Amino acid sequence: MSAETSKDPSGAPAKSAASAAPPIKAGPTSAATPLSSGDSRRGRRRRVIFGAIGVVLLAVGIYYGIPVVHKLLTTISTDDAYVNGHVTAVAARVPGQVTNVYVDDNYRVKKGSLLVQLDKEPYQIQVALKKAAYENAEANLLVANDEVRGIVAQARSNRFKLQHAIEDVDNQVALLRADIATLKTRRATLVRAKSDYDRAIELQKTPGAIAPQDVDQRREAYDVAQAQVTQALESVYQIRVGLGLPAKPQKEGDDALGEVPADLDQTYSTVRQALATLLQSVAPLNFFPASYDITPRQAVEQFYHQDPQGNLDRIYAKLIKDAPAIKLAEAKRDQAKADWDQAELNLRYCDVVAEIDGVITRRNVNPGNNVQAGEALMALRSLTEIWVDANFKETQLRELRIGQPAELEVDMYGSHKTFKGRISGFTYGTGSTLAILPPENATGNFIKVVQRLPVRIDLTDYDPDQDPLFVGLSVVPYVYYKDTPTGPDAGKFLQIVSPLPQINPDQFRMNPIPPASPPRAVDAKGGEGKAGTPTRPAP
Repeated sequence: MSAETSKDPSGAPAKSAASAAPPIKAGPTSAATPLSSGDSRRGRRRRVIFGAIGVVLLAVGIYYGIPVVHKLLTTISTDDAYVNGHVTAVAARVPGQVTNVYVDDNYRVKKGSLLVQLDKEPYQIQVALKKAAYENAEANLLVANDEVRGIVAQARSNRFKLQHAIEDVDNQVALLRADIATLKTRRATLVRAKSDYDRAIELQKTPGAIAPQDVDQRREAYDVAQAQVTQALESVYQIRVGLGLPAKPQKEGDDALGEVPADLDQTYSTVRQALATLLQSVAPLNFFPASYDITPRQAVEQFYHQDPQGNLDRIYAKLIKDAPAIKLAEAKRDQAKADWDQAELNLRYCDVVAEIDGVITRRNVNPGNNVQAGEALMALRSLTEIWVDANFKETQLRELRIGQPAELEVDMYGSHKTFKGRISGFTYGTGSTLAILPPENATGNFIKVVQRLPVRIDLTDYDPDQDPLFVGLSVVPYVYYKDTPTGPDAGKFLQIVSPLPQINPDQFRMNPIPPASPPRAVDAKGGEGKAGTPTRPAP
């Protein structure tokens, strides 16, 4: 068989490639060789180029594919996520007419920037009125201080009157005892006059022993002595009655006439009257005796016991400070001051300012509008308090924990810009349970649907001036669940209890619970007595 013929697999003879090829035109034999070598070089060049391109594509695929595969294997992701942030409602705190509106939608403002201004004139008038009321209350407080000091002076005067009444009683007791001594002297004089008279009667029996006029003189001396004894006795009776004692004591004898109670200077009627006058004068100073049957000595001791050293100046200074009249004047002064402060506060509230840094949205106020307290004027969205709410499926939550890092891809910026974040908490309830109309799974037509739980992801490298995020933007979060959680509450599902201020509501109770009404009395027959009659408490 020749080299130009061959058989195909079926055994049929085939023409050679040379015989099958179209005839080649005759030409110079020297041109055929260069053409074949050029095609070979070009073929090799193309193969090299295509190989290099394949290698480059393979390298690029490996370079970009490995991170993608690694991210898919080490992260949990969802496309049901969006940017969220706080919205502060800007509202008027006092009613009034709007005079100026300084901002519009999409204005960026700082904390403290003036947004809206209300008419201040009515509130300026209120400030002037409340200020005048406060100055009047201050003047009334000075008057009350002067009045209380006058009461203190009157009380001191009554104190000396009480002392004078006690001294009068002691003087009357001394006079009583002096009159009793006089009575005894008169009785001794009477005894001597009677003896002289008796001797004169005996001598008269002897003629010429005594002159008749001597007998008459001794008779007169005896009668005068009797009258003097009667006068001294009546004087003693008068002093005893003046001291509130019986004129004639039960005991006999002159010594019984001088017996008086040891505490007579504390219980005598004029002394008690002076004590009552003194207590009446110190009552406006908020001083009351321990008992209304107290003696003057006990009352004075109680008064001085208000100071450990018994310093009278400190006692009166304390009484003046705590006097009800001054307390009332101070309360009215404080009330007037509070009203003045409230008026000035309302005046300041005419300037509606931004409470946070943010951007104005939903403005619905214009100059000339009459607004009420609490009426929303616009909204203010925060630029810094931004986070991502990612609604992960319940089957994805097994590996998620607080503190796990996350990468956030925002559709607005594309994949070339990613934000860093970390899981900060899990919403305590799926989205369906927190809906306005939660599903009723007990109606009989239940279809199991995979639930989604909102997971909050806080941004850790967010700069609103460089790459701002707008509320509601779609986000694709990638949570690296294999990385070690970091930060507060790391590795937990629930946050720990935050150390918030604790307030006891009972300490702010302004109106204490009134006591229960007294029970109705029950008579012997078991029926109710008169309304409001309290029963005797059990011993």
